Amino acid sequence: MTTTVDATPAETVVSLLAREIEDGSVVATGVASPLVILAIAVARATHAPGLTYLACVGSLDPELPELYPSSEDLRYLDGRSAEVSIADLFDHARRGRVDTVFFGAAEVDPAGRTNMTASGTLEKPRTKFPGVAGAATLRQWVKNPVLLVPRQSRRNLVPQVQVATTRDPSRPVRLISDLGTYELGGPRGARLLARHPWATVDGISERTGFEFAVPDALPVTSLPDARTVSAIRALDPRNLRDALVGG
Repeated sequence: MTTTVDATPAETVVSLLAREIEDGSVVATGVASPLVILAIAVARATHAPGLTYLACVGSLDPELPELYPSSEDLRYLDGRSAEVSIADLFDHARRGRVDTVFFGAAEVDPAGRTNMTASGTLEKPRTKFPGVAGAATLRQWVKNPVLLVPRQSRRNLVPQVQVATTRDPSRPVRLISDLGTYELGGPRGARLLARHPWATVDGISERTGFEFAVPDALPVTSLPDARTVSAIRALDPRNLRDALVGG
């Protein structure tokens, strides 16, 4: 029997991300992704001990004893089995060898397009965002791209992105936020797949800048079990996670 415990919103989101990773799969992270690194460490410590991790600092299967404030922390080189370059990552992805990558975004629209480039236009940008860093092609090559918006609002879930940094019209994509899980793009358009226990459909709608379909029997996200919560808290003893989700 699986035992659930009281989990924070951040712990629930981390557990959802971890569930996207299957045992034996290959997962990679880019820059500015500490929440995803925690999810990978949790997956490795629980249901996916056989995963392969390509870290953005250039390491293959580094040790993940705890979450550090920066995903570029050089301690993520410790215990690596080999070094891997960005060029290696893209080569493996292009050959279909990378299963899961999580993508953040400043804006996401119902077609599943993301903006990591700028507000305004390419010709006349008002504010520059962190940039694409190769995500435009990487998203189309990996088997299971997942979008992550840990602080959902009408400013980041928008009717149409100002600049389309990434897109993949060939398939729908899953979006995990601090309020629920969506499916975007594809022939059925934007759909809410589940709401988190602390969110309501009305509250989610208020913080979504586009219309979305809601099933008659909308599932509620399951809270993580005791083993998963224990792993999260052991791997993030400084509780960095709570500052990365919601608020």
